[in-house]
Amino acid sequence: MIFRLTAKLARKIGLDPLTSLPHDKGMPPLLDWHAHLFTVQRTQYILTTNTASLYSLVMPGRGITMDRQFVQALSDSLQAFLSGQGQQPSVAGGLPSPDQDAAFVKITDRHILGSMNDLIFQSKIRLQEGQQTLFTVSYYLNETPLSYLKYRSPKTVFQEMLRQEGEPTVHGQKANNVFYLNQVRPAAPKG
Repeated sequence: MIFRLTAKLARKIGLDPLTSLPHDKGMPPLLDWHAHLFTVQRTQYILTTNTASLYSLVMPGRGITMDRQFVQALSDSLQAFLSGQGQQPSVAGGLPSPDQDAAFVKITDRHILGSMNDLIFQSKIRLQEGQQTLFTVSYYLNETPLSYLKYRSPKTVFQEMLRQEGEPTVHGQKANNVFYLNQVRPAAPKG
């Protein structure tokens, strides 16, 4: 798992300074997340956003002072949020889990950070009203079409990623239409 943190969040959980790590195309996209700390009326919140789909979850920031607490809070919140939407989440399906190794690095993609800042602005407006839960706010964020996703919603893109992750392989073919050969047999002699 890779967690790309803002400097403010890294200081909060005791990981400052962070190193940079380029986006790895070989990493499963469900295991690459960005996280940003923000405050509304003196209460801290953490916005976690999947790098590929911008699927986001707003979590309470209170009490999260270590990296393990952060990963545990994200795993628990994501499982509850997906279950609340009628999806059957599975840690085995490639979602973050506290049992997995995690790398904490700094955010390098300004496009994703800009989208996250827009999502935080929307979150602040909804949270200042005081009438909405964190899950309700997260639900509305994931329904919002974003220019980074060519005006698709994060929910749509994330569900596509979950389906691709859960698709069984057929005759050695993976979900991304790439064939992997387990054994190479010599060609039959012509005769």
